[in-house]
Amino acid sequence: MIGYVTRRILATIPVMAFVALFVFLLLRLAPGDPAAIIAGDLSSPEQIARLREALGLDRPVAIQFVLWLGQLLRGDLGVSLMSGIPVTRLIAERLEPTLTLALLTLLFCILAALPLGMLAAWTHNRFTDRLVSGFCVLGYSVPFFVIAYLLIILFALELRLLPVQGYRGISGGAGAFLAHQILPVLTLSMPIVALLARTVRASVLEVLGEDYVRTARAKGLPVSIIARRHVLRNAALPIITVIGNMFAILVGGVVVTESIFNLPGIGRLIVDAVLARDYPVIQGVVLFTSFAYVLLNLVIDLLYIRFDPRIAYR
Repeated sequence: MIGYVTRRILATIPVMAFVALFVFLLLRLAPGDPAAIIAGDLSSPEQIARLREALGLDRPVAIQFVLWLGQLLRGDLGVSLMSGIPVTRLIAERLEPTLTLALLTLLFCILAALPLGMLAAWTHNRFTDRLVSGFCVLGYSVPFFVIAYLLIILFALELRLLPVQGYRGISGGAGAFLAHQILPVLTLSMPIVALLARTVRASVLEVLGEDYVRTARAKGLPVSIIARRHVLRNAALPIITVIGNMFAILVGGVVVTESIFNLPGIGRLIVDAVLARDYPVIQGVVLFTSFAYVLLNLVIDLLYIRFDPRIAYR
């Protein structure tokens, strides 16, 4: 077990190195000059050239990468070209809104998708199953921004029940905090709930056909005990895999959701950095999210052993 975890951790090193190299080269080879953007439209070519030299952008790409890699190995993600603030500080300041939105979305998705998928599986080929399946197809097909604007029109403009934009921390009161989180969480949750519910339905349907489930039913065990002890536990592996892969959907959805609802999170940070060609911020955010994704996959691998003792790693 310890050897497996060690090998998995060591395997993340070349993955992160490839991500760092890919992002660095992709940004440098893309058209556009960050120095010209920072200097403004009224700046002269001489001013832009001096700014490029001050930022180190006049050096060869290979030298820029070596210098940046040396900073990275020291735990330094660099300094924003636009604001002059360290990238680690920018990420730390924007982490709370994004982390709050992601955790609430994940919690809501699990609480909503598990009952929906179980219900669809237990009522296979009946009206409830078709209704849930139709919702899943619709929810997964509609883009995030369409869901967001429909929710804004309904709950904010027509019913005037919820605020449209902004973020309130938990320190400002639970009521204001939840009110500002409902629409972003619903927007981000819709496709994920649809995907997870379909996975739960398919996994549970496969387990319901097993002999031990039919035996439990023949013994007269309550449905709740059969579902909890025999069905859900044995159907857990595909569900856990999808929950782990939900992080990739969350990253893409957070960028759109935070932009629409004006949330000061990492999604807005990466959008502003891309528009300004702020290389250090883009690289820092991509590396941060990549590391979080790799770490989450490691946790998912370890959870496999917890839910299925037949799996043994040597």
